[in-house]
Amino acid sequence: MALFFDREWFDAKLAERGLTRRVMAAAAGLSEAELALAYKDQREISAEEVAIFADLLGEPPAEVASRAGISTPVPGQNDLAGRVAALERKVAALEAELARLRGR
Repeated sequence: MALFFDREWFDAKLAERGLTRRVMAAAAGLSEAELALAYKDQREISAEEVAIFADLLGEPPAEVASRAGISTPVPGQNDLAGRVAALERKVAALEAELARLRGR
């Protein structure tokens, strides 16, 4: 569970852009009820949602994550799936190079 979701900061950022919580929820594919749970520290925000909120609010993902609660992940940081995908790409490139060298 997230702790310390900064409701005032998010609402101020939405107001600066003329947006509402309804728009914020829709942008992330959430229902208004799901977003309300985050606002009440009863639902964690995912790294993907942080990225969407950052784009929507014009703020860096790290800032959005820090305002969304102490356990909120920052996109690209400690992202195991992203790190595994990057390693898989490197292995594929190495295998391709090895195959090319063996084909000489």
